[in-house]
Amino acid sequence: MKRLVIACSTALLLLFSVSISAQDFQGQAIYQTKTTLDMSNFGGDQMSAERKKQIADRMKSMLEKTYVLNFNRTESTYKEEEKLEAPGAGGGGRFGGMMSSFTGGPQYKNIKESLILQEQEFFGKQFLVKDSLPKLEWKLGSETKQIGQYTCFKATTTKPVDEMDFTSMRRRGRGNDDKEEADKKVDSTKKANNQVFEDIEVPKFVVVTAWYTPQIPVSTGPGEYHGLPGLILEVTADKTVMLCTKIVMNPKDKEDIDKPDKGDVVTRDEYNQIMKDKIEEMREMYGGRGGRGGRRN
Repeated sequence: MKRLVIACSTALLLLFSVSISAQDFQGQAIYQTKTTLDMSNFGGDQMSAERKKQIADRMKSMLEKTYVLNFNRTESTYKEEEKLEAPGAGGGGRFGGMMSSFTGGPQYKNIKESLILQEQEFFGKQFLVKDSLPKLEWKLGSETKQIGQYTCFKATTTKPVDEMDFTSMRRRGRGNDDKEEADKKVDSTKKANNQVFEDIEVPKFVVVTAWYTPQIPVSTGPGEYHGLPGLILEVTADKTVMLCTKIVMNPKDKEDIDKPDKGDVVTRDEYNQIMKDKIEEMREMYGGRGGRGGRRN
């Protein structure tokens, strides 16, 4: 049955690819993303329930977002939808500046060149995070479901988690369904470099479930996801869900799909180290004075 599904998906992809090959093909997809975080796992017993609620409210704007994916056959851009923020909304000041560094900026993908670029601003400095597209080993299933007017097929994979991905952060030894994973010891080098996160862990891998439609024959999707025989319309990864709510094929007003070139070019590992160094510096600066921003070891 799986072979039949794969064969049908491939045939549909080839059919639609031929039909669009002679035209200037472009599409736009809107995604609603939502991340669920259990704030009871953070702050330990020292943080009051009221304080946790205040932080959760301030993080809401970073946990529920709308993104726009503009794509052609080989390239795409994925950007947060621009919107006016209500006065006093969102996390401002140092908190907002810090959390915006954990969330992804505008992203560019090139499937043909296996390239991913992400614009990122960190404390007023512009970076361009450059890496190869992650290699995702998808398992194609036979299950289908309808998303809007599109018939979608299920696919799953396991992917490594970025160590600075705040959406997967959890208090060490809690919030983990896999006890063996929770009991694993953290690499001593990483622990030394992440003293501010000494009570927080990030799983090494997460299972990803995606739903793609061969009716739109492009091998891309939201965020870093790609590599399926059709546009990915829904992704569930750990605590985050990305759901496509609208698709416009060959829009009248096409957005430019340009490769960004501004900012200091760094790899993801280099950018993560820059963040960790700055966080540790701030911990020493504010926590070392006996304030509430940290604690002395």
